[in-house]
Amino acid sequence: MTSQDETTDSKAKEETDESAARASEDLPKVDFSTFVLSLGTTALYQLGAMPDPASGESVEADPLVAQQTIDTLEMLRDKTLGNLDDSERQLVDSLLYELRMRFVESTR
Repeated sequence: MTSQDETTDSKAKEETDESAARASEDLPKVDFSTFVLSLGTTALYQLGAMPDPASGESVEADPLVAQQTIDTLEMLRDKTLGNLDDSERQLVDSLLYELRMRFVESTR
């Protein structure tokens, strides 16, 4: 490896480290509630209930993919049974209820 290659690799690593540091400052802390809400937002997008975040345009619903995301949330709820505090349990239960209702509406 030449000196120029090492310099280029070093600069690329520094830029990557700086980008990662900036990104972690901009992103909210990930906890259980944030993760669950992220999955819920994804399911709403997949149901066509939310516009494309990049373009702002409506998206076509994909009920099969949305169902998989809802099933993932349900599995997560089942696997964490007894380990959630009251607010986390209520969040998961109410989110699942809302997503199921929207799923039924979207498949009519």
